[in-house]
Amino acid sequence: MTQKFLLATDMIDFHHMAIQNKTKQLFTAGMNDVGKARAAYAFVRVQIPHSFDCNAQVITANASDVLIHQTGICHAKANLLAALLRSQAIPTGFCFQHLTLADDDSLGYCVHAYNAVYLEKRWIRLDARGNKPGVEARFSLNEPILAFPNRREYDEYDWPGVYANPHQPTMQMLVKAGCLQDILDNIPDTQNEKPDLLV
Repeated sequence: MTQKFLLATDMIDFHHMAIQNKTKQLFTAGMNDVGKARAAYAFVRVQIPHSFDCNAQVITANASDVLIHQTGICHAKANLLAALLRSQAIPTGFCFQHLTLADDDSLGYCVHAYNAVYLEKRWIRLDARGNKPGVEARFSLNEPILAFPNRREYDEYDWPGVYANPHQPTMQMLVKAGCLQDILDNIPDTQNEKPDLLV
């Protein structure tokens, strides 16, 4: 069941030397899976700023680029968290939300990404987007504490299930994007792929 959530891919490239070196810094021999997940989550959420929060001049997509350039949007940061945990044989997937781009629906919508991690025989949801005023995601083994609660009045919702791979249309957009405005202009707002697991 969980094998596909352990694979290295072009976007979750945990064999890259930069990621291998980071795992040696983050994880110690005595850490259990929960400890590793907590350490990796804290690193990606806190130490890797969201591209729009830091006005990034480089656009990243795959995990190693996020680590090397120290920035990424939610999708890219989710790739890095997945790579760090899959490198430790901790099954990690992706979840997606339909969210507004602005505080209201005036600028339209986007697909937001966060992770699902298999810990203690169940899937927990972790959003490493990065906190800022009004955004306070945290590591939780119980109820998810995500960056953005869904607001039904603005047609915000989660697509059900856990996906083994990142959102491909967003990955293609990030690879082509040259600046933050390109992301705002072209970020997808629909998820047409089927989840690999319904939980």
